Amino acid sequence: MTGRAPGRPAFRGPAPHIAPMVHHTLSDADAVRAVLSGRTEDFAVLVRRYQDVLYAHAERMVGQADDAADLVQRAFVRGFERLDRCREPERVGGWLFRILANACRDHLKSRRRRDVSVDVLPPLPDPEALPEAEAGRAEVRRRLSAALDRLDPEQREAFVLKHVDGRPYDEMSALLGVSVPALKMRVHRAREELQTILEAYR
Repeated sequence: MTGRAPGRPAFRGPAPHIAPMVHHTLSDADAVRAVLSGRTEDFAVLVRRYQDVLYAHAERMVGQADDAADLVQRAFVRGFERLDRCREPERVGGWLFRILANACRDHLKSRRRRDVSVDVLPPLPDPEALPEAEAGRAEVRRRLSAALDRLDPEQREAFVLKHVDGRPYDEMSALLGVSVPALKMRVHRAREELQTILEAYR
């Protein structure tokens, strides 16, 4: 995003350190109420608190750092603009996560090429520069990444949350607003699809 309206939060990727700001000890609910009462600068409390976890999910979903940062920026802007629609201010983190999750799914659906790389394992080294065993591991990672690229966005999302982030189903359900049985089905179908795709490489 190249521009933003005055008062909107800024996000440019994960930040290892952010200088303390006023009201940094506010709870989520108090921060929401403060913003809605006119102290818009307190939205920075929520940005600092959730930017890293949102960015990590976005990067695993879309595979590109710039795209992930842009999606998180959009999610925060949308959350800022629609904060009065957050019915449970004490759970604003999950509300922001759902905004981001929707943005990630829409982004994947709109891409003309399925060239996403989900960072389940470290970046692939050059196989020619590796011993045979290492080169074999690199090939496994390449195939797994290619298989993940072909998953439906909702299946990919469930698989990433369960098997990359290691989240329990009840937490996934709270984050996405999707029932546990539905999430289990998405993960199951993702596993089946991955198995089918990977078997084709044999």
